Amino acid sequence: MVDLDSEVPPLPPRYRFRDLLLGDQGWQSDDRVQVEFYMNENTFKERLKLFFIKNQRSSLRIRLFNFSLKLLSCFLYIVRVLLDDPTQGLGWSPIIWVNRSLPLWGLQVSVALISLLETLLLIYLSYKGNIWEQILRIPFLLEIINAVPFIITIFWPVLRNLFIPVFLNCWLAKHALENMINDLHRAIQRTQSAMFNQVLILISTLLCLIFTCICGIQHLERAGNRLTLFDSLYFCIVTFSTVGFGDVTPKIWPSKLLVVIMICVALVVLPIQFEQLAYLWMERQKSGGNYSRHRAQTEKHVVLCVSSLKIDLLMDFLNEFYAHPRLQDYYVVILCPTEMDAQVRRVLQIPMWSQRVIYLQGSALKDQDLLRAKMDDAEACFILSSRCEVDRTAADHQTILRAWAVKDFAPNCPLYVQILKPENKFHIKFADHVVCEEEFKYAMLALNCICPATSTLITLLVHTSRGQDSQQSPEQWQKMYGRCSGNEVYHINLEESTFFAEYEGKSFTYASFHAHKKFGVCLIGVRKEDNKNILLNPGPRYIMSSTDICFYINITKEENSAFKKQEKHRKNHESKLSYHGASRLPVHSIIASMGTVAIDLQDTGCRTSSGPTLALPSEGGKEGRRPSIAPVLEVADSSSLQTCDLLSDQSEDETTPSDDEVSAGLEYAKGYPPYSPYIGSSPTFCHLLHEKVPFCCLRLDKGCQHNYYEDAKAYGFKNKLIIVAAETAGNGLYNFIVPLRAYYRPKKELNPIVLLLDNPLDDLLRCGVTFAANMVVVDKESTMSAEEDYMADAKTIVNVQTLFRLFSSLSIITELTHPANMRFMQFRAKDCYSLALSKLEKKEREKGSNLAFMFRLPFAAGRVFSISMLDTLLYQSFVKDYMISITRLLLGLDTTPGSGFLCSMKITEEDLWIRTYARLYQKLCSSTGDIPIGVYRTESQKLTTSESQISISVEEWEDTKDTKDQISYRSNHRNSTSSDQSDHPLLRRKSMQWARRLSRRVPRHSGKTAEKINQQRMNLYRRSERQELAELVKNRMKHLGLSPAGYDEMNDHQNTLSYILINPSPDTRLELNDIVYLIRPDPLAYVPNTAPSRKDSFCNTMGQDTREETQL
Repeated sequence: MVDLDSEVPPLPPRYRFRDLLLGDQGWQSDDRVQVEFYMNENTFKERLKLFFIKNQRSSLRIRLFNFSLKLLSCFLYIVRVLLDDPTQGLGWSPIIWVNRSLPLWGLQVSVALISLLETLLLIYLSYKGNIWEQILRIPFLLEIINAVPFIITIFWPVLRNLFIPVFLNCWLAKHALENMINDLHRAIQRTQSAMFNQVLILISTLLCLIFTCICGIQHLERAGNRLTLFDSLYFCIVTFSTVGFGDVTPKIWPSKLLVVIMICVALVVLPIQFEQLAYLWMERQKSGGNYSRHRAQTEKHVVLCVSSLKIDLLMDFLNEFYAHPRLQDYYVVILCPTEMDAQVRRVLQIPMWSQRVIYLQGSALKDQDLLRAKMDDAEACFILSSRCEVDRTAADHQTILRAWAVKDFAPNCPLYVQILKPENKFHIKFADHVVCEEEFKYAMLALNCICPATSTLITLLVHTSRGQDSQQSPEQWQKMYGRCSGNEVYHINLEESTFFAEYEGKSFTYASFHAHKKFGVCLIGVRKEDNKNILLNPGPRYIMSSTDICFYINITKEENSAFKKQEKHRKNHESKLSYHGASRLPVHSIIASMGTVAIDLQDTGCRTSSGPTLALPSEGGKEGRRPSIAPVLEVADSSSLQTCDLLSDQSEDETTPSDDEVSAGLEYAKGYPPYSPYIGSSPTFCHLLHEKVPFCCLRLDKGCQHNYYEDAKAYGFKNKLIIVAAETAGNGLYNFIVPLRAYYRPKKELNPIVLLLDNPLDDLLRCGVTFAANMVVVDKESTMSAEEDYMADAKTIVNVQTLFRLFSSLSIITELTHPANMRFMQFRAKDCYSLALSKLEKKEREKGSNLAFMFRLPFAAGRVFSISMLDTLLYQSFVKDYMISITRLLLGLDTTPGSGFLCSMKITEEDLWIRTYARLYQKLCSSTGDIPIGVYRTESQKLTTSESQISISVEEWEDTKDTKDQISYRSNHRNSTSSDQSDHPLLRRKSMQWARRLSRRVPRHSGKTAEKINQQRMNLYRRSERQELAELVKNRMKHLGLSPAGYDEMNDHQNTLSYILINPSPDTRLELNDIVYLIRPDPLAYVPNTAPSRKDSFCNTMGQDTREETQL
């Protein structure tokens, strides 16, 4: 074999080990050549060019020196004129010859010589092959006219008193000034200076024209009127201002010719300059100019970055931002890459906004535009995504780049970012506050299925309102609903609070109940001083500390409240304490004009554990059926609390699975989801299956080798379904499923979830729409490309209307892009009540309400919401930095150890003995530690019978007279509530009369055949629209092999209305079927030593009206 080591060449000397130790001594003997770069710049000409032209700072100094020389020459000319005697000489000689002293001549010659040499040097350095281009330039010609004659006088002394038009150097000074300003901008890197340059050029041009005219007229009139410089100035100003007094006029023709020439030049040059200035001004108006650095340092401002600014987005931001008193002095700088549209321009011209809102056209990705907005001095930067984009991922990418650019330019500026897709959220984790639209949207849709109208509850909490909406309405529900909508979440330190200071060292539930009883405020959470996590209802075992931050719901914050104490008769109070004690409650009066709430206080102290209890009414119940309401203890007693240990099984049925569950293989375990659909999703403890279900079993409409079911009813689900109609199964659905499978939801109440990616009628029937609890519709992504923004919801609205007409008893929940489109949900064209609500909405909008749409029945009932309403959540975070955290905890997006969760309970007939909201508050706090925060109430709506439910009789129409027909038609038209405009009785009567005439002309069938046909025809005519739709659905179900028994076509919700009462007054009466929103303590916060009864009424029940509810 060949020795490979012998073929390897030896290392160079500098790489030997000896050289590594001793140093590289062979470096100097290497054959290396040193190369010098940019040798072309080392020539004398290039060095001069670098100094005089290329280098901005040195060039600026040279031009400043040149500008000074030109001004000096003009000044010397004025001195010569003032020292000259125009009376010497006759005829035209005073024009040709002047009296110039020797020192003055020496100075002018020196200035001329320096100027000429500098000009020649610059021509030499700027020479590029065409000498005539340099020579024929106007500045060079003027330099020759003003400098060369002085140099000639050096060699020819006779010409020393020759007139030389040195005043023309003013134009050279103007040219030097323009070059100097350009160099100045390049040297200091100043941008957006076009407007300044144009104004400077205009002013300098006007001054040069006037100065040239003054000096020219004065010199030429040496042979005429012999005017002074002041007389010449007076004449020029009067002439150029078109006043023309005529007291000073030129007499000789050369001066008259000069005036004509100067006027012509002014008429040509000045309009051009004004036109350019106007153009630049218009462009500046479009781009917005700059935000003043002085104002940025002395005043506070925030920056709003958006892709495109719409009027709705702008007004929502301004109304919510300026709703807080301490933000009234802030400026809002809008940075948008598109030009301001007409609507936005009109709004920003309103004096209320024009003084505080500044629009800048520019991009957040450009440092120059961020500098224009003074981002480094801003108090905050709001970056909003364009939710109307077809490609929502691309919109998120733009938002991410904007956030990165702002963070790079202004690292200390707080960032408030709105993102659309949850999978893109981890890119902007550095932002101070982030709101992910799809996270909140799907979580609100999910909770709407468990706690009705959660979306309305959250929307009202995050909007700023004084609770004055619809207080003049004759409808009682509108007054209560509008007043309670003014409740918001506030915070205060416990030791500084009048509401909660007396409860230091007492339990959280004790403080919450007594604060509500005494002040009408609802304490919902706390935060320790040394902990950033907010705890919603930490439970009765939590002891209040003086350093705790308390979070409460109230009409206004405590700092804006005034307190007055009412003296009550002690005897009257004690006589009614045994039964009515808890119902004698504070009366709240809102002083709207002052922005302050005056609260009337009871003259009662907090009850101790040994105080009297509320006795149960003796009549109407069995002895010992229910216990009386126990007092809320100051410190929790383990034996008195009926806790829910959700770590263990909650019912005997769950402890020992039933035969159905065993056969179906439904065995649940509690744990974290093994897979996260995107980075940054919050881990949530959930109910999980022990084994992963095969993918083939997830298809509900197709059987597989594991089961043969092809429709939802065949599965035999115990609980009603939740159907989600969407175009695609995106990552956002993870936030829909997790709240419905959270560990604190009882296993018996877990609803099956069906994902419907296409919703024709057959698929709707197969997936069990006839026995579904809720149907969630979120299919609007494909209509985002609509040319008209408000048409983005068109597909969703029409699909929901179709479902509403086919399945009127179905609870449909959906989300829209624009809040204004909520008026089309469950649309009835001739519904008088809806028209009245529309008028009410317009009145509230005229009053300046931020929630004018809140009285729309679908929104009040929680059937529809707009995610754009949650934009205010991001805006409120600027003042209330805790709002996003509290909202995420309420929606179940985040789970903090020790923090409670949102749930609901229903008031049944057996619970009406409690009577009032205050007694319910006491019952919940003393038994389970739950904190009620509101009531969802459903009332009967007294409406006339809908036209679609009227069965029409042909015989009655034939027997009535025309007058009676007209009366019946008018009454039916007036009382109709159907949205079908083609089902008018008059049209149907005409069509039936025409059909009868036609039937008389055809041959009659014999016997039973004719009678059968007539009977079918009469049945067809008698059917109403509702019956026709019901028949259509039933026929399709029979065709698909489904039983139509569960289809209840006549049971709809058209005659009911629902609304929310947030933190109602303590004396509010409870009504049957009220649903109470509760914040229940975290069952993982403590585990009792002895397991509670598994049939406890407060542990194994919570949810909505379709399941077993909490019993008191």
